[in-house]
Amino acid sequence: MKVIEEKLRAGMTRNGILGEAQEQIIQSITSFALYGFPESHAASFALIAYASAYLKCHYLAAFTAALLNNQPMGFYHPATLVKDAQRRGLKVLPMDVMRSDWKCSLETVGGGQWRVASNSDLVPGVENIALRLGLKYARGLREPAGQALVRERSLSPFVSVQDLARRVPELRKDELTTLAEIGALNSVGSGRGPVDSAGLNKESVSLATGLPTGSFHRRDALWQVERAVRRSGPLFDELPEIDGGSPLAAMTYEERLVADFRATGMTVGPHPMQYRRAEMERMGIYRASDLSKLPHGQRLRIGGCVIARQRPGTAKGMMFMSLEDETGIANAIIHPDLLQKNRVLLVSERFVMVEGILQNQDNVIHVRAEKVSPLRVTQAETVSHDFH
Repeated sequence: MKVIEEKLRAGMTRNGILGEAQEQIIQSITSFALYGFPESHAASFALIAYASAYLKCHYLAAFTAALLNNQPMGFYHPATLVKDAQRRGLKVLPMDVMRSDWKCSLETVGGGQWRVASNSDLVPGVENIALRLGLKYARGLREPAGQALVRERSLSPFVSVQDLARRVPELRKDELTTLAEIGALNSVGSGRGPVDSAGLNKESVSLATGLPTGSFHRRDALWQVERAVRRSGPLFDELPEIDGGSPLAAMTYEERLVADFRATGMTVGPHPMQYRRAEMERMGIYRASDLSKLPHGQRLRIGGCVIARQRPGTAKGMMFMSLEDETGIANAIIHPDLLQKNRVLLVSERFVMVEGILQNQDNVIHVRAEKVSPLRVTQAETVSHDFH
């Protein structure tokens, strides 16, 4: 910039542009250079944005799987990507040692069975393609152990947790425990775990009680892991044995959320805010999806899980916060004085309520915050993309 400025000044001087006029021109160009994009950068970004939007619209399952399989990348955390895809109609299936590959994969319903989707299945508008969460999202699970599991399963299905532990000795106890905690072992063994009409294996949960409604749950799997890692000796190790239940109570929805976020960084089940929606309504907190229907200037409350905090250097000290609930994302503007008074809350709380004035103009929607408060929703360790 310095070299360009010297040439520009020399040229303006030769053409009689001097003094204040010259300084104003230099100042304008210098200021723009702090944030302006070169044309080549803008053109390449536009192409990437268009291609991404097209793929997301027409091939949502494949697009989401590609994003998840190439993390870390981009702006949003995988948990946010999954919830956004689910709101757009994509079925995201839980991690399952009987079906998950190391990476996230696509499955499609055919004849009541789940099968891996081929390229010919990826037709725009097809609704029966689902995304299966990959084993790579089980924190602490080493890739060699995960790949060994997939290879052994391809030879023959596992009939019990004990069978899994015996045939995949690469799996450590802590890795088996993690898989049990997130429900990835629920389907091991014939007839275990609730299966819906599409053949989907998942732990069905009542929103009213927060308890699993199936016969084999995560704590049953944890019980079987403790049993499986205690070898019974060569005489009995080879005998197939179906897993039974346990005397342990099933996890509540809160315990499931805590386990999901601790071990995978996300949940493919209901959003934490969905469990507390009745309570949010009593507090007068609007859903994110409600905001577009409300008039500009209305005073209201929004609340949700903080997924992003931004404070650009050009924003004059303001902070921008994105709050996610089960219906979408709401954006709040935090002015410097409010940020100063509530700094610890605003930079550390995972769930926040914002009270302020709705600004709804030309499809640009946000809330100008006047008051902020913490929300007690869950102890799950949700994550946000902050100050990048």
